[in-house]
Amino acid sequence: MEQLQLPLLWLMLAAYTGALVVYGMGFWARNVKLQHLATKIVYVGLVFTAAALILRSVLIGGLPLNNGFEFGLCFVFVAALAYVIMEKRFSIGAIGLFVMPILVVLGVWLVSIDLTIEPVMPALRSYWLAVHVSSAVISYGAFAVSFAVSIAYLLKDKTGEKADSRLAQSLPSLKVLDEITYKLIFIGLPFLTIMLVTGAVWAEYAWGAFWSWDPKETWALITWLVYAIYLHTRFMKGFKGRRAAWLSVLGFAAVIFTFFGVSYLLPGMHSYLV
Repeated sequence: MEQLQLPLLWLMLAAYTGALVVYGMGFWARNVKLQHLATKIVYVGLVFTAAALILRSVLIGGLPLNNGFEFGLCFVFVAALAYVIMEKRFSIGAIGLFVMPILVVLGVWLVSIDLTIEPVMPALRSYWLAVHVSSAVISYGAFAVSFAVSIAYLLKDKTGEKADSRLAQSLPSLKVLDEITYKLIFIGLPFLTIMLVTGAVWAEYAWGAFWSWDPKETWALITWLVYAIYLHTRFMKGFKGRRAAWLSVLGFAAVIFTFFGVSYLLPGMHSYLV
């Protein structure tokens, strides 16, 4: 059964790549039917992603949250799920053109790394694992889609909302894009908070200290601060529009560095997550 992992990952990657291509065709032709078709292909990708997660769970005999590969696979699933929920709620098919590249890049990474199943490290044998890592996955998935929507906002804002261009005509209004970004960050930040709190409690249990300024911990805190500033300035200062979109982009840059940059460039106590 272990040999089935890679074919499922390739099918997942093919689906998200195909969705990206069809979204691009729909965008270029200004064809809503093609956008709807692309969204259906995303659903296919979700099925393959879920199948890969279920298979991995069976193989390891538990939740697939023990290393970087398993986290990345969950990340892809939650990001794709968050997108299709937002697409259904707001009819934002054109945003798929900005979300799919994230899923494709993550998919390429997943098929390129070692899928060997290793024994679970002692530090991970804790009931805190499910809460800590799953909350991180949910927050990262929400932030990934908010980033894509923010990029769409910035591009549409640059060309002008009423401009006679494919970009301006295909994307939802700036107000809708701004609102979607806010809703996703509003959902993601509480889960990121849960991740930090449970991580501190787990660290005290596993390593004897609530906080050790490990690179992964530090950058997770930086990420939290960026998104906390986003919500604080929105609630207290009415901070919306272009400046808020840039904060969203900065926040996701911190997410990516926390996940990839720290894991490969700044190894620490979380190195086993690579």
